[in-house]
Amino acid sequence: MPRDTSHGPLGSVAERVAALNARYRHHGATAVLEHALHDPDLGKVALVSSFGAESVVLLHLVSVIAPETPVLFVDTRMLFKETLDYQRELAEKLALCDIRTIRAHPKKVEFDDPDGTLHQFNTDACCAIRKVEPLERALKDFEGWITGRKRYQGATRETVDFFEAEGDFRIKVNPLAHWGREDLEEYMVENRLPRHPLVAKGYPSIGCAPCTSPVKPGEDPRAGRWRGSNKTECGIHFINGKAVRGPVSTEENAA
Repeated sequence: MPRDTSHGPLGSVAERVAALNARYRHHGATAVLEHALHDPDLGKVALVSSFGAESVVLLHLVSVIAPETPVLFVDTRMLFKETLDYQRELAEKLALCDIRTIRAHPKKVEFDDPDGTLHQFNTDACCAIRKVEPLERALKDFEGWITGRKRYQGATRETVDFFEAEGDFRIKVNPLAHWGREDLEEYMVENRLPRHPLVAKGYPSIGCAPCTSPVKPGEDPRAGRWRGSNKTECGIHFINGKAVRGPVSTEENAA
């Protein structure tokens, strides 16, 4: 029976997150997507994808389970050419029905970053203008969004659960939270999925070109993001309702 979302989900975000995590605690990634996308406690959701190094796994899962799911792609206009080419390739190959390219307002970029050098001295401000604000605008019509966050990706993600509260207003769904790199590799091989061309060049995590560098063997997979600074996240993710742009304490991350 179709769910009734005419009045939106009932209960606070925290209550709904607790209920969803309890309900799907023993499910796998596919089951979480199959059932949660139709769960009234979640509401209307979109998939947010960077079309980065590991994005094809979640994009493929969604294309099989619910290809009509809106896919939000934030084009900062500072992405690698390879990422833009890869986005077009996957959009065609996976036959996703509703990909929406999100960009910052040109006049705001012109005012705040007229010469395109803001990232050199204020990465937080650059991310806010080009990624955080445009995505927040695009997510206003949704009660939740699907991300590719996984526990193995680093210290700020090691306690990621299937469902997270984003403040008091939205839920994040992390179907691949418990997957490891070997699970992703196996899935890509079994389904013959195309790889991002920069992965073979030493980029296990890919963001904007000026702020992403190759990673050496043994380094954290996200070590190449904003290398040389304490910044580890662009700011679109939240812990305890707060935007994460750098390292968080153990106490904060354990919540």
